[in-house]
Amino acid sequence: MASLYTHQESNIRKTWLLFALFFGVVTAVGFVFGQLYNNPGILYFAVFFSVAMSITSYWFSDRIVLATSHADPVSKQNAPELYNIVENLAITAGLPTPKIYLIKEASPNAFATGRDAQHAVVAVTSGLLDILDRSELEGVLAHEMSHIGNRDMLVSTVAVVLVGFVALLSDMFLRSMFWGSFGGDRDDRGRNGAIIVLIGIILAILAPIAASLMQLAISRKREFLADASGAMLTRYPEGLASALQKISQNHAPMKYANNATAHLFIANPFKGGSGKHWFAGLFLTHPPIEDRIAILRGMKI
Repeated sequence: MASLYTHQESNIRKTWLLFALFFGVVTAVGFVFGQLYNNPGILYFAVFFSVAMSITSYWFSDRIVLATSHADPVSKQNAPELYNIVENLAITAGLPTPKIYLIKEASPNAFATGRDAQHAVVAVTSGLLDILDRSELEGVLAHEMSHIGNRDMLVSTVAVVLVGFVALLSDMFLRSMFWGSFGGDRDDRGRNGAIIVLIGIILAILAPIAASLMQLAISRKREFLADASGAMLTRYPEGLASALQKISQNHAPMKYANNATAHLFIANPFKGGSGKHWFAGLFLTHPPIEDRIAILRGMKI
């Protein structure tokens, strides 16, 4: 099934292009702040710290997400149908069988996490098991297995860390502006110094917004990719399309959802906003479900 994860190369390239642009924002912010403080070490620190935090978050992401979601492990003995579906999909996709967890929530949803395919985790809510038939559940789980096969955990984890780091740098800069704590004597900077300060202010305000928008764009692209890959894995796009339709009809938000983990779920756990308007759509962690259903039902497999 190697072709399952290679036929979408153009989409993957676009995602990593966004990711490179994302990392460029961190580098640009670090460079400008280094100039403002007369300390080039800030640039090196920005790059090193963002990479180190990305690796750390990536390594422990499964434990953090499972703890915040209040998920409990399940086995073949206490959830045989769920276990068999995941096991069969893993065999078909050529992936190790991930650990399976259950979240006792009425709101239907699911996510995958873990640092790699050998340490992957799939979690579903009890509400999802209650409303889906077997083919629909297979569609959802194939979507999550595709996230594992497409190595989306690495992309999403690093994106979250970079957004947080850009926001931290910007906050530090704005605070230093308020307290007048720039390195060196601002009177000695001259016109070029004033321009750099102005650029710094603009970056401090816009960089966190730009970084967040890039993170959300990456998240939405990975959802479309996982939908397509999952549909190819089951050879039945209608299963996932029908599951998404049922999930969208349930308007109860998840009790344990939070902004840090919302992008991991197959559908927005807050159940807010349709994203019909292009501008509103920029701020969504997930593509509109209506668009995803339409694409799935238009697939020819």
